[in-house]
Amino acid sequence: MTSSATKYKLIKKIKDEKFDAEKIGQYSLLVQLGVRDTQVAVLDDGNLVFFEDFVLGEVRDSQEWLEVLQELFDAHEVLNAGYWKRVKISLKNNKYTQVPEALFLESARHEYLAVTCRVNPEEEVVLHCTNSDLESITIFAMPVFVYEWLGTIYRNSHLTFHHQAASLIAGVREIAAKDKQPPLFIYVDRFKLHVLFFQDGRLVYYNQFLIKQFADYVRYIMLVMKSMNMDQQTSKVVLWGYIGKNSPHYVEFARYVRNVVFGERPRHIQFSYFFDELQEHHFFDLYSMNLLD
Repeated sequence: MTSSATKYKLIKKIKDEKFDAEKIGQYSLLVQLGVRDTQVAVLDDGNLVFFEDFVLGEVRDSQEWLEVLQELFDAHEVLNAGYWKRVKISLKNNKYTQVPEALFLESARHEYLAVTCRVNPEEEVVLHCTNSDLESITIFAMPVFVYEWLGTIYRNSHLTFHHQAASLIAGVREIAAKDKQPPLFIYVDRFKLHVLFFQDGRLVYYNQFLIKQFADYVRYIMLVMKSMNMDQQTSKVVLWGYIGKNSPHYVEFARYVRNVVFGERPRHIQFSYFFDELQEHHFFDLYSMNLLD
């Protein structure tokens, strides 16, 4: 769907035949919100039964972003339903930081976040999300009126707020333990690059980079590989995200990094044949929300 003002556009929608709007109270809703895109997934006991991917038009500020989201939700067949079994909202932005669980104090969230970004306490709320397996806390800021609006919609559901960083860290950690030689993990998002490195099951490095041109991908990846003492000819790189297996960008990227493989879907979600048209290395961050507490 495209609104009359081209505020948002539906890129992909898949609905399993088992999806039943009358059973929403039995389903978990995953919503990933960014200023330029939004993804929706509905799970029935670990089975994906509904998926959507939207791109959003450019907005000037958080108020305009809220208006776009409100228009999208108001026109949507299920997003405004307020009686889900579980609702997880994940935010995509650069106002976040990671703090070791052993050092975390909830009363100091603003101070932690102030080290990495500016937060307006009148317009933003500072939140945190945890995962008992990660020993790490993700602290992030969210526009307060978006936070309150979502809280009103889902006041009768078990609602939790998360961050894309936490989703990616949780998803990659589940896979990282399987490799004897630690790979570099890459998630290519729209307009951003996420890079992660684990060693002995522990997060060593995570960062996101704003991408303006293709050369930025190679530059940032080479920079991280060098800092992790990795060899661009032999070290393994696992790739997810918005990059095609035969795309010019991938072909060019493979010139610089030889040992590149595409990541798979997570094992904690089951996909019926309805979702075969989705490439397996897409939407890893959305699916990984299912791992968060």
